Amino acid sequence: MTNSIEEISKADYILAIGTNTTESHPIIGLEVKKAIRNGTGLAVADPRKTEVASMAHRHMQLKSGSDIALLNGLAHVIIEEGLYAKEFVEERTEDFEAFKETVSKYTPECVEEITGVPVDILKEVARNYAQAKNAPILYTMGITQHICGTHNVLAVANLSMLCGHIGKESSGVNPLRGQNNVQGACDMGALPNVFTAYQKVGMENVQAKYANAWNVDALPDKVGINIGQMMERAGSNVKAMYIMGENPVLSDPDSNHVAHALESLDFLVVQDIFLTETARLADVVLPATSFAEKDGTFTNTERRVQRVRKAIDPVGNAMPDWEIICNLSSVMGYPMNYSSAKDIFDEISTVTPSYAGMSYERLDNGGLQWPCPTEDHPGTPYLHKDKFARGLGKFSAVDYVPPAEQPDAEYPMILSTGRRHFHYHTGTMTRRTGTLDKYYNEESLEINEIDAQKLGINNGDKVKVTSRRGSVEVKACVGDTVPEGMVFTSFHFSEVAINKVTNSQVDPVSNIPEFKVCAVRVEKYSAKNVS
Repeated sequence: MTNSIEEISKADYILAIGTNTTESHPIIGLEVKKAIRNGTGLAVADPRKTEVASMAHRHMQLKSGSDIALLNGLAHVIIEEGLYAKEFVEERTEDFEAFKETVSKYTPECVEEITGVPVDILKEVARNYAQAKNAPILYTMGITQHICGTHNVLAVANLSMLCGHIGKESSGVNPLRGQNNVQGACDMGALPNVFTAYQKVGMENVQAKYANAWNVDALPDKVGINIGQMMERAGSNVKAMYIMGENPVLSDPDSNHVAHALESLDFLVVQDIFLTETARLADVVLPATSFAEKDGTFTNTERRVQRVRKAIDPVGNAMPDWEIICNLSSVMGYPMNYSSAKDIFDEISTVTPSYAGMSYERLDNGGLQWPCPTEDHPGTPYLHKDKFARGLGKFSAVDYVPPAEQPDAEYPMILSTGRRHFHYHTGTMTRRTGTLDKYYNEESLEINEIDAQKLGINNGDKVKVTSRRGSVEVKACVGDTVPEGMVFTSFHFSEVAINKVTNSQVDPVSNIPEFKVCAVRVEKYSAKNVS
């Protein structure tokens, strides 16, 4: 997030796109609810009638995968009506004219045809967002999990810059992270192309810094491969994998292929706190500890680095992740002589510019938001105050790209996936509590009542969902939460392993799969259509 969570409640207007905030991020959802009580306007763009959409002053129920057209349409109205922040655009940005030319094609009438959002609603939201004093954009994986996910994010940034809603309080571009330390994992270089703080692996000065810190002569300077590429190459030039805290057999698209890929390996190691569906395929399972059994730090969605303190000793033979890795490395010939998580954080501070001013001593007094470059720096509540990290903010002329799969005669409906309020990710933890299952213990497929009537499906009926990759059976939930032609479910339940069905086509820039759109056929379940 460019801005802080607490700033949301002080905004004058909020645009939430591709995010089911109150269910998927309930703590941030509380800030949105507080903002509404304070008189803040809220516009939500989502194909589903979610809880947060029901609270919105305007719900733009766009067609799944048409986000760029919508965002460009909003920009078109703002430019045509002279509502954009002319001084900000002139002084702090570049490439505006190319962007202006691109969005000129996205007239409200054209956008209505692509997205289904009526002209009058598009204009109203554009005017309210542009004329607000402070207006954040909130988004999640409804924006990123498309074959054009990177361009979706660029379109969000374009709109924010166009109105000068960045570099100040209660504004900005704010991706709400999907897991408790996904921001921290990325900050620490858990990506194939960077070291910590997004320092690129190919830069000589960065290479030299890390080689010196780790007491080696040289480090590889080539970009590694991502998860999807690993799965494609499993059994050929990828012979072994080491998977930590991840359950790709349920969480990755086209999961039948994922399971086959993992079974093709010569050797698979899984390090986790439970025997997940992925761990059951492993040759060796290494027992890790939960958050309550270890010391360290998490970095949350607002870039806040916070201490995690051990509450109980590790159970059984479990060990903290860092100790397992250090022991393995030492056995393999490279001694890692850290004695504690603090030792590791001290090293992080020396090689990571945005964390340079942090220490356990400072964090003991409360979290700090990066960048925090010096020991007397208070941390940074919001980014880009006086200038962008690259100098000028760059407008990116991006065009609407249709989803990789379109409905046809054989697969006439669109499936989108997401999360439920009471569960999390593949249910590895939440489905073991018992308590949460009391509130939501069985998955269902949301289907529009008109589609259900045409298919002879009643509420509670078992249905079969089939794509070009596989099929699953699930109970139908008939209503108006999703529009005609669309169905929705989550990936929390192993009994309904929906990622057997989803499309593994990826964004060519980020390599994130298109979880949010795939073509499917839905039919009432019977013994005759069992796979």
